[in-house]
Amino acid sequence: MIKKLLHTRYRVKDLDKTVDFYKNVLGLEETSRSTSGRGSQLVFFKAPGSEEEIEICKFDESGPVQVGPDLTHLAFEVDNIEEFARLAAAKGYPLSDGPHKSGSGSVIAFLDAPEGYEIELIQRAKS
Repeated sequence: MIKKLLHTRYRVKDLDKTVDFYKNVLGLEETSRSTSGRGSQLVFFKAPGSEEEIEICKFDESGPVQVGPDLTHLAFEVDNIEEFARLAAAKGYPLSDGPHKSGSGSVIAFLDAPEGYEIELIQRAKS
């Protein structure tokens, strides 16, 4: 029986650029770095207040990384989308969509991470 989600893996070509994005644009904490038995370079990240990790993997032997549009995304809660968007844009990552108000009153927006992966930002509605 499944107990809990531990991590999600995204494979990338440019590990350094992707690690920089997760650390310096999203502000995630790097929790570990290693090389797997088959030679994959692995870097794990964790968002504040979360138990689950994100595994970034570089393994050139798997061939090119091809991320189709609207294939997958990671969603993160933010306190202030406008402020986050301003800081991310200053680092070269402008919003790709939004911000938009959802039916629940939350505000959502998206930005593109390196390699074409999409990041969703959610500012929860005030109760």
